Amino acid sequence: MLAATKICTGADLDVRYVSASGATFPVAEPLWRAPDGGPLGLSPGTGLSRSDIAPQENSLWRYASAIRVDAAHRVTLGEGFTPLVAARFGGRDVHMKLEFMAPTGSFKDRGMTVLMTYLRSAGVTRILEDSSGNAGASMAAYAAACGMDCRILVPASAPSGKLVQMRAMGAEVVPVSGTRQDVADRALREAEEIFYSSHNWQPFFIEGTKTLAFELWEQCGFAVPDTVVVPLGYGSNVLGLRIGFEELMRRGEIDRIPRIFGVQASNCSAFGAAEDAGVDHAVHFQPRPTVAGGIASQKPVRVSEVLSAMRDSGGGLVRVSEEEIAAGLHGLLAGGLFVEPTSAAGAAGLQKLQMQGRIGPEETVVLVLTGSGLKATQDIEDLMAAPPR
Repeated sequence: MLAATKICTGADLDVRYVSASGATFPVAEPLWRAPDGGPLGLSPGTGLSRSDIAPQENSLWRYASAIRVDAAHRVTLGEGFTPLVAARFGGRDVHMKLEFMAPTGSFKDRGMTVLMTYLRSAGVTRILEDSSGNAGASMAAYAAACGMDCRILVPASAPSGKLVQMRAMGAEVVPVSGTRQDVADRALREAEEIFYSSHNWQPFFIEGTKTLAFELWEQCGFAVPDTVVVPLGYGSNVLGLRIGFEELMRRGEIDRIPRIFGVQASNCSAFGAAEDAGVDHAVHFQPRPTVAGGIASQKPVRVSEVLSAMRDSGGGLVRVSEEEIAAGLHGLLAGGLFVEPTSAAGAAGLQKLQMQGRIGPEETVVLVLTGSGLKATQDIEDLMAAPPR
């Protein structure tokens, strides 16, 4: 739904782009990276208090006062405020955050509504994205909602269901042979000709994912859980959780940040490769195929930020095998949760943390389920044909 047609520049909003060097830039001119080639963040937000919540809004826009775009002119499909349900998993009580119930079937809608609102208000009319599936499907939907031209580069091996989503909503979809990184590299070359709106580079996408922290706080009775476990690709959920919880602390609504654990497939763990090398930047490693394609990142943009967000919270990185992912998926399906294998990686990570004694039996735990199983039916069918180990 297009909320309005008036163009606003964002110049009157209390936010600026910030580079790693500390240089700042006005958001009235849309940027996708800093002049030095590094990623951009946003200046710190003032945060949220419970009195700021707009209860009549049944979407993440109930937190509009803390989202630094012009909410009066937003592009929205009713995203956010997804259910938080109590369940038993792996022999313990867990709260499942059902992000796969978003309008396009993944958490990417949470960041996309804010990013697309910003780009439209800044006067951008044609955009380029690269995606393994969920982000492209989300961007296609929001581009259609506001009449924006959209070109999406995808891996040639991307699931057909996600490609159908993109094409059906009018996006120009371009399959690229090779790895997920090959797709990203081609996007960087094409960015010379068309505005690159990559959700992995754009800080306004993370401005949207920070609302996940706000929702968990509100849905937990204005408290925070002990631990949040989330699948980890490029890290937008990890960063969003950290930023959101920090903003709540800034307003005095909470006095601690939950431990944040990001889960990657061992077969393709860019953050694990950085940790093994003892560095906080992307390093070369040899990826192997993984059924958790949504988190198969080879060269994440914000390695240092993501690793710091997890470590500073008292959490960290968890790596899981293909067999563990399959077992996690079996467990979720047995509980009625039809999610894609990427979400099951998070479940596998939770089981591993519990077995290692890194999560106590009395701790309150949230498992974030990021994508719908309807996007990966063939992968699920193949996994279900093999008995769990």
